[in-house]
Amino acid sequence: MERHRVAVVVLDHFAPLDLGVPGQVFWAAETASGEKLYEVVTCSQDRMPVRCSAGYSVLPDHDLSVLDTADTVVVPGIHAGRAMKDGTIKDPLREALQGRPRTMSICTGSFVLAAAGLLDGRPATTHWREAARFAALFPQVKLDPDVLFVDDGDVLTSAGVAAGLDLCLHVVRRDHGSEVANRAARRCVMPPWRDGGQAQYIERPLPYGSGGGTAATRDWMLAHLDAPLDLNALAGHARMSVRTFTRRFREETGQSPAKWLNGQRVQHARRLLETTELGVEEVARRAGFGTAVSLRQHLHAAVGVSPLAYRHTFRRTL
Repeated sequence: MERHRVAVVVLDHFAPLDLGVPGQVFWAAETASGEKLYEVVTCSQDRMPVRCSAGYSVLPDHDLSVLDTADTVVVPGIHAGRAMKDGTIKDPLREALQGRPRTMSICTGSFVLAAAGLLDGRPATTHWREAARFAALFPQVKLDPDVLFVDDGDVLTSAGVAAGLDLCLHVVRRDHGSEVANRAARRCVMPPWRDGGQAQYIERPLPYGSGGGTAATRDWMLAHLDAPLDLNALAGHARMSVRTFTRRFREETGQSPAKWLNGQRVQHARRLLETTELGVEEVARRAGFGTAVSLRQHLHAAVGVSPLAYRHTFRRTL
């Protein structure tokens, strides 16, 4: 099997953890028999050493010409430089980023993609602390500063370091399905899935499972996805008023109960479509959508395809 090549572009002032994310997540993606599915290479302009914000330099193995052989290009975050100062990049880098099959950014790497013109008129995100600067430099981009990542098909952007992990894992799932992505997540000791639309910054995060929190009710929701779960039932399970439950739930997850539940149901439906031969109506029932029509609407909103098209693309041999 020919491996999917991921090329990581390293720029001066790069964020150290961001640089390591693609190599870790894509390296961890493998078949059930242990065959690696991705090859990750790094490059810089003229293969020159590149210095990071933590006071050390790296020497990539390739120059920008390696992008011509890449299936996916990733730009890690940066902490300074022209892209963040005035929204420009050098012409060789701009030209090298054009016309790639798939381009991704982690954190403030989105400034580089925007400076290259890859985000014009498109939805994107970046680290919440840099959102105002990004919006001022690139008003032509449809910035959403509140989400973990944005998948716009051939161009994808994410928020900070952890959101970069989520985005890379999302790409693995998109390429190879949940089974492979879940194995990679376990290898990286990270949650197998966080919805890209989840809030990237939660003002008052609460410890998981803390007294008075909603963790136990979230576990209960996951065990009863096929049941009708309204706010009254959820608040009752948590022994809170609806108002208190809704507030605490959003504090802990960054989402409303309805949005979080819908995301979990979509993910469960995707797993069933990938790993079982159940009919679409039965998948819809087990995932809590009730009817195939409702499942079709929600799945199309999430990934842009119908249940049958999704199954055709991602189904794995049982």
